[in-house]
Amino acid sequence: MDWQTPEDSFPTDFITDAQLRALMGRPPISGGWRDGDPIGERTFVSIGAITTESGEEIPNARISYESFGELNEQRDNAILVFHALTGDSHLVGSAGPGHPTDGWWTEIVGPGKPLDTTKYCIIAPNVLGGCQGSTGPGSLDPSGREWGGRFPYLTIRDQVEATARFADDLGIDRFSAVIGGSMGGMHALEWAITRPERVERLAVIAAPPVTTADQIGLNLVQLEAIRSDPFYRAGNYYDAPDGTGPHHGLATARRLALLNYRSNTELDERFGRAWQSAVSPLGKGGRFAVESYLDFHGNKFTRRFDANSYVTLVQAMNSHDVGRGRGGVRAALSTLDLPTLVLGIPSDRLFTLEGQDEIAQHSPGSLDGERATRIDSPFGHDAFLIEFELVGAQLSRLLAL
Repeated sequence: MDWQTPEDSFPTDFITDAQLRALMGRPPISGGWRDGDPIGERTFVSIGAITTESGEEIPNARISYESFGELNEQRDNAILVFHALTGDSHLVGSAGPGHPTDGWWTEIVGPGKPLDTTKYCIIAPNVLGGCQGSTGPGSLDPSGREWGGRFPYLTIRDQVEATARFADDLGIDRFSAVIGGSMGGMHALEWAITRPERVERLAVIAAPPVTTADQIGLNLVQLEAIRSDPFYRAGNYYDAPDGTGPHHGLATARRLALLNYRSNTELDERFGRAWQSAVSPLGKGGRFAVESYLDFHGNKFTRRFDANSYVTLVQAMNSHDVGRGRGGVRAALSTLDLPTLVLGIPSDRLFTLEGQDEIAQHSPGSLDGERATRIDSPFGHDAFLIEFELVGAQLSRLLAL
């Protein structure tokens, strides 16, 4: 696995000495994109002031995005893709200035591919509250200081509202499809429920209708790993020197998340009880290979993400409940009278099939009736980032309708 390959989009593998050497040196205070960094392929759109569900205001908010393919004169060939928690707008393209990793859906988006850029214009915004150019905790507030720990609490609904404002600015009234996986699936689902007139087809991939108690509990442990890091400083760490940020807490949160993104079968088959080196981990100072794998990717993550944004986005995921204020989950889903691909992964232990089946059961437009479409894969939750052929075939099926 190359240093610049997103770890989510590649099978697990043993960590080499060369990879370990690549992480030598101090990590930046924040791995997120910040004003003054190379823009890369981003474009920025100002969406004005956003008032959140909790009543707080974000003045002069902006959304950064990337697009692939040309928008036609009628502006009716756009597909909106929402990214996952640690994803971004960089669906396609190499790593380079402004983009720390290669594109994460390169086999899905492009000429002749399932999301065919000779036919569609693929729009991929960076989520509000994230750390890749859209307004977030690392952005400057009106006084010229980073928001830090003062950044407002966001919900999935707040983020979808910001994206709708962004689409208005682009002059796109209706999308040919709205697609999202994991956290992005929450956004896609919320978009279709609140704006049915603005979407022709829907794809919800490896996402639930509501964040469960089990998932909130898992998220709490990740959040506390970050908040309890003494260098977190209640979120106000941006003026600290490199190497003195909340890297340990963020890396720990990432390690925990990775265990739920991959299946126990994959981890056992890949690593078993193998040692990382010839030095025994049984009291001799060595390590198990799976420990090195998790440590490497936790530490690597701190080079491309921001701790405050992780907190903000995980809290937003905790807010997810399509039935809140709408008469319950079933009533909300019953409004989805459009072609809807609900895609689940049997080996997913983060957002299990029960959630996808619930969406399919109550969505009139579900492609496979009351049962979510399945893709069999050993890669767990991350299968939608790895199993390009399986996922692409289902997206092609949806777009053919």
